[in-house]
Amino acid sequence: MAFYPVMRIGFIINPIAGMGGRVGLKGTDGVFEAALALGAAPVAAERAARMLARLRQMSDREKPPLTIEWLTCSGQMGEEALRAAGFNNIKTVHQSRACPSADDTVTAVQAFLQANVDLIVFCGGDGTARDISAIAKADVPILGIPSGVKMYSGVFAVSAAQTADVIVGFLRGEIALARVDVVDLDEERYRKGEWVVRLYQSAATPFEPTRTQLAKALISEHDDAAVKAEIAEDVGASIRANSNALFLLGPGSTVQAIADALGVEKTLLGIDALFGGKPVGHDLNEAGLLSLLERHGDARLIVSPIGAQGFVLGRGNLQVSPEVIRRIGLNDIVVVATPAKLARTPILRFDTGDPELDAAFIAKRYLSVTIGFRRRRLVPVSQ
Repeated sequence: MAFYPVMRIGFIINPIAGMGGRVGLKGTDGVFEAALALGAAPVAAERAARMLARLRQMSDREKPPLTIEWLTCSGQMGEEALRAAGFNNIKTVHQSRACPSADDTVTAVQAFLQANVDLIVFCGGDGTARDISAIAKADVPILGIPSGVKMYSGVFAVSAAQTADVIVGFLRGEIALARVDVVDLDEERYRKGEWVVRLYQSAATPFEPTRTQLAKALISEHDDAAVKAEIAEDVGASIRANSNALFLLGPGSTVQAIADALGVEKTLLGIDALFGGKPVGHDLNEAGLLSLLERHGDARLIVSPIGAQGFVLGRGNLQVSPEVIRRIGLNDIVVVATPAKLARTPILRFDTGDPELDAAFIAKRYLSVTIGFRRRRLVPVSQ
């Protein structure tokens, strides 16, 4: 019979992480009040609950069950979610404020280190990863439940549920630690259409290649301009041929090339809409997308995956919510990428926030990706 020692896990939820995504703010740093004014709703608690439910289920199946001592913050920063999931061995080491801030995260991590935790698990995005890794350094491993608008760092599992798998594998001694990069996007410049990512810190994380995402490469996606022009010619021809269809153009330089070829203005990091080849929506949020979809039954979404990570939906384009995706239809999502990007992106992933929708994409097994003029490649879809 296996024997597992008591493991101490520090647990933090950033309750505002990801709130800016669906309302088109491309993040929540410094714009929390604006996100609320636009009707943003919390998403981190639900993602944390999904991970904890799976972890509790997996732990109870172990013989003997895994023994975890949780150290956490009060209220919505951790304690509430742990107790709701049925965990009882909980020690609250920090009383978080009614409106938690990065200071609460820093204070909690310092308490975790003093208590010699074996692992810090957090629910948030790259900003939360920065705050935690700045204190933990590479001395204590950290693992993120993805809940931000952008998650380019290498400390995140590929989904909330997969985070539980990584934790169990680590506690069993089956998953080793790796040194990864913690990076973050300058949100203020991002909202102005500039893509500026910086390396902030190295961190240790339990790494399993099918369940833990790679850090996004610290480069702008300057692939071969001629190949992007071919992709633009191919997709542009489809847009012109389907003048009664609504086309939604996702973020990224490859999709930008399509807009340039059509002679229309495009936000590099936002989502824009064309109908009859003319712009009908600019830098749209979820509400704006749904409004257009109410008026146009035939719609196509054009997106490009994040290089290395492979996420088509769920990273940097949260405006495309599960409801938006269902209105469009899984078969009307057009994926474009240069062969150079696919060379470092062997699989495609989806983390829409809706497990059933993610499973529907995975069930397709392969997606056809436009890689040039009248050129397609079948690329595997995985968790």
